[in-house]
Amino acid sequence: MTKYVYFFGGGKAEADKTMKETLGGKGANLAEMTNIGIPVPPGFTIGTQVCDEYYKNDRKYTKEILKQIDENIAKLEKTSKMKLGDSKNPLLVSVRSGAAVSMPGMMDTVLNLGLNETTLKAIIKKTKNERFAWDSYRRFIQMFGDVVMNVPHHDFEAILSQIKTKYKAKEDNDLKIKHLQEVVKEYKKLYKQVTGENFPTNPREQLQKSIDAVFGSWNNSRAIKYREINDIKGLIGTAVNVQTMVFGNMGATSGTGVCFTRDPSTGKNVFYGEYLMNAQGEDVVAGIRTPSPIATLKKQMPKAYKELEAIRHKLEKHYTDTQDLEFTIQEKVLYILQTRTGKRTAQAAVKIAVDMVKEKLISKETAVMRVEPNQLDQLLHPTFDPKAKKAVVAKGLPASPGAATGKVVFTADEAEEWVARGEQVILVRTETSPEDIGGMNVAKGILTSRGGMTSHAAVVARGMGTCCVAGCGELRIDYAKKEFRTKKVTVKQGEYISIDGSLGEIYLGQIKTIKAELSGAFGQLMKWADEFRRMGVRTNADTPHDAKVAIGFGAEGIGLTRTEHMFFEGDRITAVREMILSEDVESRVKALYKIKPMQRGDFEGIFEAMNGLPVTIRLLDPPLHEFLPHDDEAIEELALKINRHPQRVKEKLESLKEFNPMLGHRGCRLGVSYPEIYDMQVEAIMEAACKMHNKGIKVLPEIMIPLVGVRKELTILKDRAVKICDRILDEMKADGLTYMVGTMIEIPRAALTADEVAKDAEFFSFGTNDLTQMAFGYSRDDAGVFLADYIKAGVLENDPFQVLDQEGVGILVEMAIKKGRSTRENLKVGICGEHGGEPKSVEFCHRVGMNYVSCSPYRVPIAKLAAAQAALKDKIKTPVKKVTAKKKVVPKKKAKTKSRSK
Repeated sequence: MTKYVYFFGGGKAEADKTMKETLGGKGANLAEMTNIGIPVPPGFTIGTQVCDEYYKNDRKYTKEILKQIDENIAKLEKTSKMKLGDSKNPLLVSVRSGAAVSMPGMMDTVLNLGLNETTLKAIIKKTKNERFAWDSYRRFIQMFGDVVMNVPHHDFEAILSQIKTKYKAKEDNDLKIKHLQEVVKEYKKLYKQVTGENFPTNPREQLQKSIDAVFGSWNNSRAIKYREINDIKGLIGTAVNVQTMVFGNMGATSGTGVCFTRDPSTGKNVFYGEYLMNAQGEDVVAGIRTPSPIATLKKQMPKAYKELEAIRHKLEKHYTDTQDLEFTIQEKVLYILQTRTGKRTAQAAVKIAVDMVKEKLISKETAVMRVEPNQLDQLLHPTFDPKAKKAVVAKGLPASPGAATGKVVFTADEAEEWVARGEQVILVRTETSPEDIGGMNVAKGILTSRGGMTSHAAVVARGMGTCCVAGCGELRIDYAKKEFRTKKVTVKQGEYISIDGSLGEIYLGQIKTIKAELSGAFGQLMKWADEFRRMGVRTNADTPHDAKVAIGFGAEGIGLTRTEHMFFEGDRITAVREMILSEDVESRVKALYKIKPMQRGDFEGIFEAMNGLPVTIRLLDPPLHEFLPHDDEAIEELALKINRHPQRVKEKLESLKEFNPMLGHRGCRLGVSYPEIYDMQVEAIMEAACKMHNKGIKVLPEIMIPLVGVRKELTILKDRAVKICDRILDEMKADGLTYMVGTMIEIPRAALTADEVAKDAEFFSFGTNDLTQMAFGYSRDDAGVFLADYIKAGVLENDPFQVLDQEGVGILVEMAIKKGRSTRENLKVGICGEHGGEPKSVEFCHRVGMNYVSCSPYRVPIAKLAAAQAALKDKIKTPVKKVTAKKKVVPKKKAKTKSRSK
């Protein structure tokens, strides 16, 4: 026979804390506290399996379930020596939800259940406190009506407010007995008016309807939204906890409160919480009265406080984690109604984890596992003041975390102009392009109406550590009028907005932000993470500044430098455009060698900043049309600069247009068509590397050829690169300098033929943004339009551009690693797509044996912590073999240097 209902009370329980999946967190912890001698009112828990069966059976229960509920009611009556509906000693109960994962306030609760005209009289007689009895009755009618029968909560509140006004009562506690009797009378009228039936008087009927309501609340809109926001999946439902009522509203010696065993905001080891005297639990949450801090209870009720303080220490030691407690004091007697792991800020999570190791409560391994990697975003970026009022006017994708407030501007040039005169701006664009880099760099935040989590705006913003909300589909941008519209508002240039890149929300007006601060505890946690992880963590960085930021966060090299981003620095874009518009190889080379000193300078800065750490540099990847102007005024300006007729420029621009540029003439295809472009870049890389090497700075350059789909593409381009590298090594006499040439695996065909590709590639770096795009057939810039619908409908569990699709794209990745290493045993493998900083994806990368992940600078700590957690979960002692470039010494005699190809 299946057990559905579990009893707790009388000093023992039929369950314990290990049964969260069966009883929910609340039920399992009530049982556990009962077992260890904490004063918990007796009750029983109806398991989560019943919720699952309730929905599967068209919201009906089997006879066995109903029988077990009745048996446990009888057991509760016997333990408490009270009886439901009894005219002399009635039992009143609370009915509360409780899923395996805590979802505070998301599901329903009913208190004071069992009251009717008969039991009301018995309570009055028993307690000799008529006001308390009537107060409990009006609360019960309101909660039952609202939660169980959907009588609008505000209608109850309107009646209460009218009667308080009528009798000049400031607070609920100022209402006299006769006033409460009037409230009850009016509540019952409202109940009948809305439901068409009298308020139920049978306690068993009240209880069954309340149980139904709690199970029903599992799928209410707020519970569904909470699970969606917090990525809670795989639960079968909520449990229902039926527990003997204890009352905090019995007068001056009764009260109720919520407390934490440590401060959940700062993590300090201080008792934290608040309480109200002569109140019930919902009063503390509702904010009707101002609660007192828990410290004042020490003076007001010293005995109860001393007992509560002892329970605080006992529970924290027992659970070895910060606890969130609910308590009630009934006529000086303390009861604990709930304990659960306390929700906390990122700052508190890190401090508590580190402090508990020092206190010998937990191990370093437990401390590392206890902090959620994504929480670290709160520590690395500014956030909005939690006390600030915010009105959401639109929502997009949380493309780059942080919080920003500024005046709206619509072009990158305007952003730079406004910032130069001291303004803070939010750059609002339909989508961004490499040309917008200057404005993006100075803006406090970036907002786009198109694009996804791997769009240009998202990727660049994350690299800069700039807040970004992308793909806000309801944004209607009118560049001519310099305004944008949403369903709710119209915002003009120069007006303030605020954006939250962690939530994807847009707000009107200015909102105060709080600067991110890193504590000593953060550094300690990162040291422990480094101790346990076996996979390296690099960064994606295009400038020396980005590289230095990443090193500050502990990056162990650069996994991706995008050379095209350098083309927009200063005036070099003109030379780039001159190169693109050249009619022959000679003029193209001439233009390229104007760019070369600039590129070489960039690489020198990056090599110097990284000082001995490996640097992977991707040769030119985007299609050429991305570097050209598109409006007539800019075209004419360019034509004048390079001494060309504007019409010729337009014709060239037209010839470069492609129906699907992401699958067009880009990456290694450009290198094959225009080898002089890649030749110049390889020369710049190696000249910079040799210069730094000869200055005594250790350099480990890794040249990456992008978008390879056929081995022959790589063979041709690698052969050219190796010849150039070896020539420069010889010319500059850089003895002992080593380099590697590898490829980016971002085309499915490259993954499928990785054993062939590895014959030339000395390393693989997975570009999972493009690999995802091509595996799914989704445009990463346009998929945001429908991906939210797919996730909501259950077609996909996650946005595959945010969380690596392990069932499809992951199989390609794993296959490519196995095939590649079957050819080249020591093949170095990493990932440089945005998945490199997403914890679930990092765990996958660890599992398939990658040497490193690479992500934007501000996600380096997140990746490090996720990598450590993956290693601890795995518990395999053998570290991933570190692969470095084989030493290449330039011969002193001038002889033909052998190619590095194998």
